[in-house]
Amino acid sequence: MVSPKIAVLVPCYNEALTIGKVVSDFKIFLPDAEIYVYDNNSKDGTSVIAREAGAIVKYEKKQGKANVVFKMFREIDADIYIMIDGDDTYPVDCIQQMLDQFIENNCDMLVGDRLSNNSYKNQNKRAFHNFGNNLVRNLINVFFGSELKDILSGYRIFSKKFVKNYASTIKGFELETDLSIYSLNYELVIDEYSIDYRDRPEGSVSKLNTFTDGFKVIKLFFNLVRLYKPLLFFGTVSAVMFILGLLFMTIPIREYFEYKYVYKVPTLIFSIMLIILSLLAFMTGLILDNISIIDKKNFKVRYNSTR
Repeated sequence: MVSPKIAVLVPCYNEALTIGKVVSDFKIFLPDAEIYVYDNNSKDGTSVIAREAGAIVKYEKKQGKANVVFKMFREIDADIYIMIDGDDTYPVDCIQQMLDQFIENNCDMLVGDRLSNNSYKNQNKRAFHNFGNNLVRNLINVFFGSELKDILSGYRIFSKKFVKNYASTIKGFELETDLSIYSLNYELVIDEYSIDYRDRPEGSVSKLNTFTDGFKVIKLFFNLVRLYKPLLFFGTVSAVMFILGLLFMTIPIREYFEYKYVYKVPTLIFSIMLIILSLLAFMTGLILDNISIIDKKNFKVRYNSTR
C-alpha cells in the first residue's frame, strides 16, 4: 500500500525564536513529510532558521495569515495537509495519533482541540482570550447546530479535497473561524483530537490583538451567517421590523377607536413602512436561501469529483 504524501504547512511572521524547533520536531515525529514554511514578510530571520532546520521555505508578500494559507493551498500538492502555527504552542509528538484518527474516520478536517482538557485555559495568559474562544464556539454551535469544542485552533489536518475546494475572501486571523463555518455549512466531516496546548516561550510575542481581532472574528461570524443562512438572518431582521411595526401601529389604531380620527399620521406611515420592509427582508431571505441550496448542491458535485 502506497503511503499518502503528507505536507506540513507552517505560515510564519517573525517566529525566529520557535520556528527551528517546530520544523525539527516534525523531522523527528514525521520524517517522511515535506515541511513548508511560508514567510509573511518576517524581519527577524525566520526564513533562514527554517531553511537551516530542513524546511522548504517560500514567501508570501500579502500580509495576513489567510493570504499565506491560500497560497499554500494553491501551490502545494499532497494527499494530506497539516497546518500548524510556527510559535511552538502545539504539540508535535501526537501527530501520528492525529493522522491515524483522521484517516480512520475519513475526515475532511481534523482540529487540534485545546479547550476540552483546559490546557489552553491554564496556559494562556492573555486577558479575555478564553472568554472570546467560548463566545465564538457557542455562537457557531447554536447557529449551525454543531457540537464543536474548539473553533479557533490553528492546528488542523485537511484532506486534499478540502484544500483544493476551499475558497474565501478573508485575509487575516479570522481564518480558523472561516474554516470551521465553511466545513459546517457544506456538511463536511469534521473531527477533533484533544491536545495539550502550551503558551508561547518567554520572548515570543503574539501577533493577536484581543479586542481588534476579536471584533473581526465576531463580524466575520455574522457575515457568514448572512451568507450561509440567509433565511435565518433576514428572517430575524424581518421579525424584528414586523414586531416594531405592529407596536408603532397600535398608537394610531388606539387613537382611531378613541377619537374616530388619526392624529399621529407620521407614526402610522412609519409603522406601515416597517411592515413593508419586514416583508421585503423575508422575501430576500427566501430568494437567497434558494440560491444557497443550489450552491450546496453544486459544491457537493464539485467536491465529489475532486480526485
